[in-house]
Amino acid sequence: MELKCLLLWLLFGSVKGNRAGKCPPLPRTEFADVAAETYPVDTKLYYVCDDGYRRRSGQYSGIRCRNISGTVSWVYREFECIDEKILLSNAPTVELNFTQETRKTQSPAPPKQENIPGFCGTPKTIPHASLKMDKDYSVGQVLYFKCQAGYDKRPPVSGTRTCKKVNGKTIWTPLNMRCTNDSSIRDEWLSPVTEPGSAHPSFSSSMILPVTAIFFVLLTHSAVFV
Repeated sequence: MELKCLLLWLLFGSVKGNRAGKCPPLPRTEFADVAAETYPVDTKLYYVCDDGYRRRSGQYSGIRCRNISGTVSWVYREFECIDEKILLSNAPTVELNFTQETRKTQSPAPPKQENIPGFCGTPKTIPHASLKMDKDYSVGQVLYFKCQAGYDKRPPVSGTRTCKKVNGKTIWTPLNMRCTNDSSIRDEWLSPVTEPGSAHPSFSSSMILPVTAIFFVLLTHSAVFV
């Protein structure tokens, strides 16, 4: 009985371990926009209607990157964003006319991109809607960061983070950028400045002053005994 329970526990643990392909919470980056060009399998995205528009009742706004018979692609469901004024209108002819118009203005197919095994490209666009990324990222996700206007005073103003496994642990790679509106800001972790032709870092004024004071004391002390 104990052996059976142990086997079940190991089996459950292995199944649960298969879900370890999820990334840890994304570290917050202030004053930066985040985007992605490719998405790993099982990634979920959601369409959000613009202000003044609503999704049609009963429609699901989510899409998912799936691997079906070796073909990786987005799985879509019928979805459209409709003007709130039309939804609130009781005139059936207006609804009919709008339906005919939306059929004429269906979003074009997404631009062709280089196929990356195991990844989906940019999803198709929906009129009057934008895409919202799911915070539950999968291993392999690459995110692109760019400082917002007004906070790009200090390079670099763009960078990437990749969710990957390192030594059995899932991490986000470091982001070597800081978005700020102050061009004179300095990093606390800057390495000491090395003067041209010198193998050692230059001394700062905070180090020169104590050395000068010690030299002055020694000189005065020697003069007393002369």
